This record gives sequence, C-alpha cells and structure tokens, in this order.
Amino acid sequence: MKVASTPHRSDLDGLSALVTGGSRGLGLLLSARLARRGCRVTMAARDEDELRRGAEWIEERTGVAVSTAVCDVRDLRAVESTVRQADDRHGGLDIVVANAGVIQVAPVASLDSGAFEDAMATIFGGTVNTAMAALPRLRASGAGGRLCLIGSIGGLLAVPHLLPYSCAKAAVAALGEGMRAETAGGDLSVTTVHPGLMRTGSHLQAEFGGRSSKEFAWFSALSGTPVVSMDADRAAERIVRALEKRRTRLVLTPAARAASVAHGVAPATVTRLSGLVARLLPPPPTGGGAAGRAGDGIEQGHGVDRGAPTWTERVRRLGSSLNDRAAHRYNQRIPGPPTSA
Repeated sequence: MKVASTPHRSDLDGLSALVTGGSRGLGLLLSARLARRGCRVTMAARDEDELRRGAEWIEERTGVAVSTAVCDVRDLRAVESTVRQADDRHGGLDIVVANAGVIQVAPVASLDSGAFEDAMATIFGGTVNTAMAALPRLRASGAGGRLCLIGSIGGLLAVPHLLPYSCAKAAVAALGEGMRAETAGGDLSVTTVHPGLMRTGSHLQAEFGGRSSKEFAWFSALSGTPVVSMDADRAAERIVRALEKRRTRLVLTPAARAASVAHGVAPATVTRLSGLVARLLPPPPTGGGAAGRAGDGIEQGHGVDRGAPTWTERVRRLGSSLNDRAAHRYNQRIPGPPTSA
C-alpha cells in the first residue's frame, strides 16, 4: 500500500520534522505523510528494530528516506539529545509531533497506582519532555515552528476501563490549550489532536489487565469496527492538514466529536451513560485489586491467551478483522511465532 500523494504543493515542503512514537501505527503514518510532503523526517521510538522496519516501510511506499533515533520519551536527557540531533542533522527543526504513548485496558479494581504512574510518565511526561525540549528550536524556526500534541477523546471525557490513559490524555489536553494560549501572537503554532478510535492495530501493543482475554476481545473488536473507528491513514492525513493550516484543535471521528459536545453540554448525563457502558464490560476477577490483577496478569495484546475459539473470540475476530489487517500494515506485529488464537 502506497501513501497517497497530495494534490497540491505543501508549505511543509523542505521543513524538518521530528515524530515521537514514529515507528508504528499512527506515528508511522504521520511520518510517511510528512515525508510525502517533502519534510526531512526523524522518527523516534524506543525499539531500534521497529525503527529500522518503519524506515524501510516508509521508503518503500514513498520513495523517501527518513532518519531514526532511539529514544525513550520518559527520559528527558534522551529527548533533549534526540531533539538536538534532529536539529543538527537537518539544520533546524520546524515541526515536532509528540505522539508516543501507552494504552492500558482494565477495570480500575484490577489496577494499582503504578498503572497511573506509568501512563502519566509515558503519555504526559513524554509529551512534556518533547514539547519543552523542542520549544526553543521551534521558536528559532525561520518557517514558524509547529508543535503537534496527540491527545485523545479519552482526554476529553473519561472512558471506562481506560482510566489511566484518560487521566494522562486529559493532562495532554490541558498542556496543549495552555501552550497555545501562551504562544498566541507569535510565529509558533500549537495543534492538539483528539482522535477517537482508529484502526492502527494498536490492540496488539496495548496492555490488558483484569480478565485480560475478555478485555482484549471488546477493545480489539470495537477499535476495528467501521463507523465507530476511523481508517488510520485517513486520520494521519487529517492531522497533517491541521498542521499545515496551524489549527488549534482537531477532534477526529464523528463519534468522538459527538461525545465531546455531549460531555460539554451535559457532563452528568454523559457520566451516567458511561456508568451503564461500564456495566457491559468484563467485571474484575474475584478479589479485585492486586489479587484480581495477579489472577490474570497485565500483558500486551500480542501475548494475551485467547484460548479456544469460543463464540466471543469469533465475534472479536469479526469486529477486529480490519484492525488485525492494520496491525500487519503498520508495523504493529511482533516478530516471532504467532500467538495462540
């Protein structure tokens, strides 16, 4: 699959861009879209092999070579070094997309404070590290720097069984609004993006707790269902266009926009509806807390034991088929023997 070319010359042509979490999923597609528009792209991620495969994926589909940098966004010194390298390599830094993150799916009764600390360190702390390290260089950009923070609809309203993720993304939303306000009137623009469900194949990288196989089943099926979820490549194109236009805020998918508006108008009603949804999701294992978590474990989606192909697994496969294909396309698969299914 080739990334579609743009029908017009982009004003991003020739600019230098850094994308964190750029080796797979949405970050990979954003890197490819920016490369297609003529940007000199540096992709940053923790896994060197993933980065290599991602760079090959982009060059194969766009004909453009991109640079890579191994970086854990939780480590401020590593982020500062990566930002400096991207600046030195391309003679400046014009665009930074803070996209790195984690997804944890579990009832709150099966979590402890460590899950919240991990989400905040990676999603919010990683975004803060990236933004703060990049700001001086983006301000120095002759083209007028562009900073893009990837939030989530989960940061605009709390989503059941995604509470650590929602809390961290809510902090990203506040950061984006505040930074936009404090940089208003200058050449630097700040764009905060709040996607809804997207078919990126991220269910294989997400972390599942409680009754992990059942949590995996509902999350992978829902995030792969058409209408409810969005094609990831189309989402990447929308985000890059928002960067071109220096938009302040972008909420992706009709369902996410409707939920955001409803929460703003009637937050108590939306919270009650969320409570009803929570009752439909898998309950925590008996005992809850650390005992419940130990009963099934916290594990990534690619390692979840799905057991025999029961009717729930068949339903999951039906709903998740597009997302499973996305995982193959967008570098989400883990090399090695296939997991049980």
